[in-house]
Amino acid sequence: MTSISAKATTIGTFDGVHIGHQKILKQVVQLAKAKGYVPVVLTLFPHPRMVLQKDDSIRLLNTIEERVALLKSVGIEEVIVKQFTAEFANLSANDYVKQILVDELNTKHIVIGYDHHFGRNRSANINDLKSFADLHDFKVDEISAQDIENVTVSSTEIRTALNNGEVELANSYLGYNFFITGTVINGKGLGRTIDFPTANIHITATYKLIPSDGVYVVKSQIEDKLIFGMMNIGTNPTVDGKTRSIEVHFFNFNKDIYNQELKIEFLKRLRSEVKFKNIEALKMQLKKDMENASKFITSSNA
Repeated sequence: MTSISAKATTIGTFDGVHIGHQKILKQVVQLAKAKGYVPVVLTLFPHPRMVLQKDDSIRLLNTIEERVALLKSVGIEEVIVKQFTAEFANLSANDYVKQILVDELNTKHIVIGYDHHFGRNRSANINDLKSFADLHDFKVDEISAQDIENVTVSSTEIRTALNNGEVELANSYLGYNFFITGTVINGKGLGRTIDFPTANIHITATYKLIPSDGVYVVKSQIEDKLIFGMMNIGTNPTVDGKTRSIEVHFFNFNKDIYNQELKIEFLKRLRSEVKFKNIEALKMQLKKDMENASKFITSSNA
């Protein structure tokens, strides 16, 4: 039987993997390197509120696939995604520690928040975890109240910023550009008729937070080339649209990218979505938007 590598483990949702999270994750990576352990994150999906409260209104900064990729980008070698179910929620604290942290992961060191709760009804706390550590021969490092507060505040501020369309502010908290990942699908083709062809983006994960309606400067890597563009999020009220959509007009780009999956980064919000009196007025505004986007790209070295 192959022995399981010893792990330095941290546990959490880590939604956004923002600069507050990154500080904690780098601590885990450094600890693992010093001890010869594998740095690991144990994360749960779906979000417990989605399962226990049947709350389908919750919006997360990352899809689970995006979260895993971001965690690995900061040096975490293994991301264990545990499916959160009613059965999992019912695990006793003892079974959770023994079955998952010890037997499955071979955890030798845990880095965890001072306010961490676990086990059935979240009945066990960090003091209980320290007792289990003595029993099962692993160590516990406690993340301070200040660091946990910073993480919580940042997550709230990022969500608020995105809901207000303030993507530059959100990006400053994230430490990277907020992005969406979606597939290019067929749209109504209206953009092409007014010389602004758009890629319609479909996002499968309904729980992904989408910034507020408006026009944004964006960029994407398409076939290994950096392409800038402007994105409209909204219902296209000028043509009496009813359904919210995400459309991107890429600058100086005319390739067929239907069915391709794109990662699109948000750089700046240009304006709110507006209902214009006619298509001609919309075209004039789009030309202004493109000029403003180009000025921003040039001045910011985006």
